[in-house]
Amino acid sequence: MVDAAEKILDRDSIKAKVDSLRQSGKVVVFTNGCFDLIHVGHVRYLQEARKQGDCLVVAVNSDSSVEEIKGPGRPIIPDSQRAEVVAALSCVDWVTIFDEPDPLVLIKLLKPDVLVKGSDWPEEKIVGAPEVKGTGGKVLRIPLEGEISTSDIFERIRTASGKKSKKDA
Repeated sequence: MVDAAEKILDRDSIKAKVDSLRQSGKVVVFTNGCFDLIHVGHVRYLQEARKQGDCLVVAVNSDSSVEEIKGPGRPIIPDSQRAEVVAALSCVDWVTIFDEPDPLVLIKLLKPDVLVKGSDWPEEKIVGAPEVKGTGGKVLRIPLEGEISTSDIFERIRTASGKKSKKDA
């Protein structure tokens, strides 16, 4: 069994692995996200992404990137821990952390065969879609689990923390 930390690589190391796989005729799948609080929706999404090829590369937004996207107070979990949790999933082959606001630099570097995002993203808004299609790859939008999102979970926690428990009454 591979230790999760061994699956977290810098972009040059992932590029070498992806290039080697591609030379063997393997299909490389790429996705990205904040993964601030891993939930069943993430797990199902990543499992479905992995089914689209021979290897799944997941790019995790850095702390500064998440704050830029989501605003102050996010992320809750540091990027090194978020990356390790994602890497611990058996459906994930490699993980890298990226500092840019979007993964375009990584997509151009890795040239994945399949680019995966959730169905909440219209294809014309998916970063890297034109680049992947331009090299003969495909873009896939995976349906999301209804009512399961990190933002919804955070809201439920905030709401619940404002209520007294039965023990406190």
